[in-house]
Amino acid sequence: MLRERTVILGISCFYHDAAAALLIDGIIVAAAQEERFTRIKHDESFPLHAVRYCLDSQGLSINDVDHVVFYDKPILKFERILQTYIRTWPRGLKSFLMAMRVWLKQKLWIEYEIAKKLQYGGRILFTEHHYAHAASAYYASDFQDSVIVTIDGVGEWDTTTIGHGKDNQLVLTHAIHFPHSLGLLYSALTYYLGFKVNSAEYKVMGLAPYGNPDVYEKAFRKLITINDDGSYTLNMEYFSYECGLTMTNKRFDDLFGGTPRSPESPLTQREKDIAASLQKITEEAVLRIVAHARALYPSKNLCMAGGVALNCVANGKILQAHLFDSIYVQPASGDAGGAVGAACYVYFDVLKNPKRKSAMPHAFLGPSFSNDEIEQFLQDEMARKGITLHYERIDDEKELCSYTAQLLADNNVVGWFQGRMEFGPRALGARSIIADARKKGNWQRVNLKIKFRESFRPFAPTVLEEHADEYFGLGGHPSPYMLLVARVMNESVPAVTHVDRSARVQTINRKDNQRYYDMVSAFYDLTGCPVVINTSFNVRSEPIVCSPQDAFNSFLHTDIDYLILGNYSISKKDNPSLQRFKNTDHYLREFELD
Repeated sequence: MLRERTVILGISCFYHDAAAALLIDGIIVAAAQEERFTRIKHDESFPLHAVRYCLDSQGLSINDVDHVVFYDKPILKFERILQTYIRTWPRGLKSFLMAMRVWLKQKLWIEYEIAKKLQYGGRILFTEHHYAHAASAYYASDFQDSVIVTIDGVGEWDTTTIGHGKDNQLVLTHAIHFPHSLGLLYSALTYYLGFKVNSAEYKVMGLAPYGNPDVYEKAFRKLITINDDGSYTLNMEYFSYECGLTMTNKRFDDLFGGTPRSPESPLTQREKDIAASLQKITEEAVLRIVAHARALYPSKNLCMAGGVALNCVANGKILQAHLFDSIYVQPASGDAGGAVGAACYVYFDVLKNPKRKSAMPHAFLGPSFSNDEIEQFLQDEMARKGITLHYERIDDEKELCSYTAQLLADNNVVGWFQGRMEFGPRALGARSIIADARKKGNWQRVNLKIKFRESFRPFAPTVLEEHADEYFGLGGHPSPYMLLVARVMNESVPAVTHVDRSARVQTINRKDNQRYYDMVSAFYDLTGCPVVINTSFNVRSEPIVCSPQDAFNSFLHTDIDYLILGNYSISKKDNPSLQRFKNTDHYLREFELD
């Protein structure tokens, strides 16, 4: 008798970056964020579209699912919120009333919400938030044992945890509790610097190299005390996120000599220096945490997750410290990855199934579209817009890659839409905008005329794995998910070299992404350079594209020169009529406000 499959659906939602992930017999076979379908960036709503995609991709219905798992425990989180408001009463009355409205209406009833939305009659399970983070990294790695570190804003009570995994057992043994939080410290400064919390922390990281970290070091030492073992405490006299409607207070303003920066105002050296100091102290805390974790447990492997694990500069410092032989960071380290972790935790820890080499061997877990579907879309688009659209189909794989490589060598910017969409915040060669990294002007060109974002923001390089050490100081360590920052060792790629001579590197091999690898290889054969710019295929304030329609819309409204949709190539040069659809006013207006 054949063994029946075990099907587990993991869900994360109602805070930010809602997502769903489907695990079958220990392997994540599909995962996606809700934002990619609704086109609402960081969408926190119930991930109904993502769930439907995951099930449909495997030909399943909700009745085929054995377990549905939510990525945290609402009752414990509600307990923390109540205790916090009681302790800080009456300062947080307005915030309390707002929070209770949401909790009593929705967040306390997640089990019923899941059952109703999905028409699911089975048992619904819950994991603790940081166990979901830890499981998302450890079980997705190919390690059989590992030190585990999770750092984020806050789960139920935990904000930072240390633990270890061995085979199919994961244990978290040390924790720092709310309100002391490295993630919330970073978010508080993100707010103070005039950027969006839970959205733009990476902008602060990109701004930091322009500043002097010593200018505000004394101020930061008043905000946070970091102990030798990596434990830390925040001085809550300067923060109001426990009970207020803002992250910081007047005492914080006095410490830094002014009120929070208005999003409409220009960035000054003051903001750059504050960002630099924040990044420096974050790196110090993270390094002490992982060093203590290494001292506690003998493994030479490290797994990391949680929002702070997306701080790729800090991750690069861990790599340079040579504390571990191997480092794995979950590519969707934020709340979206909690859906993966929730499913993995139940399959391995609860159901006691043996750990495979990796439950998530790659991040290409989203929707894909066939050439027939793409051509049908193009035909429909012509009918909708009343235009004649000139495009070319290139069926030969080698020819398509060589053709695209030549476009890049001729200094065209290309929208590259191939295969299954990536899971997580990074475009990894499936939904990417690509350009020649040798041309320094492409940094500003892509920032200002295509992405419509701040000019200080750096771009990531994609490099052929076998040539990575010739260009970047990774020490032979792969970086497939663009989560390690390393020093640039070769001056020939200025468009991906940040002001401090660093780069957030993606290494690729043919096994992980054959078509993208072959295209970059063709560019290398043509130019002698194995590096291209790779930035996410989206414009400012929008999620990464999911469908051909999304990609075509971005192509229309930006200065992207060519769109490669599967085996189809569309050129602005060959379609001058498309210029009348270009309207960047919306994006530019937002750009000016930021």
